[in-house]
Amino acid sequence: MDFVILGWPEDGPRLRLDYRRFSYAGKFTPPKTGKAVVRDPDGELPPLDDDRPAPSGGPDSLGPLAEDVVAAVAFNEDRTDPTTLWFRYVTVRHDRRGEGLGPEILRKTAEAAADRGYETVRIATNNPFAYEACHKAGFAFTGRETGLAELVLERPAGEPASVSRDQYQSGLDRYRARDLGADEEAFLAARDGADPPAVGSR
Repeated sequence: MDFVILGWPEDGPRLRLDYRRFSYAGKFTPPKTGKAVVRDPDGELPPLDDDRPAPSGGPDSLGPLAEDVVAAVAFNEDRTDPTTLWFRYVTVRHDRRGEGLGPEILRKTAEAAADRGYETVRIATNNPFAYEACHKAGFAFTGRETGLAELVLERPAGEPASVSRDQYQSGLDRYRARDLGADEEAFLAARDGADPPAVGSR
């Protein structure tokens, strides 16, 4: 598999993903964010169990569907701090979830941001599964939330953050106080009192 920076925010890259295979597919076509992908040129596309219509051709400038992409992240520079990069959307192809591709693309994009001169990378998460994946990519909970009740995590661009069990659990506690589905509640129960996951773990 290949990790590729398609372009930084000022480059205006666009990425056309199949909405039947990716969450947030439409968030990757606007040109105002940078994008990075993990490609698997030797992988096969499995049959779709989705009766929605195929994506239309779209404008020529968007190009064909990126059928070899298995994970993608869109990002932009912080409006008030040019040393900070925000990861806005992360998606993994539905059939490839659980392989550690989300944390991998976050980690590699953070390292590429460090090479470009960024000092800090941030991300906001709206569920405990994404929160866990971000810790596997070296992020740590800041104790802050966005106006949309998303938890804000960050890491130094060039290296994983240092995170304590209490810091990790404090973010999980925020989710425990919410109305969640059965899968999320089971996940949180399993992580009660646990140490943060190791960076790079699956």
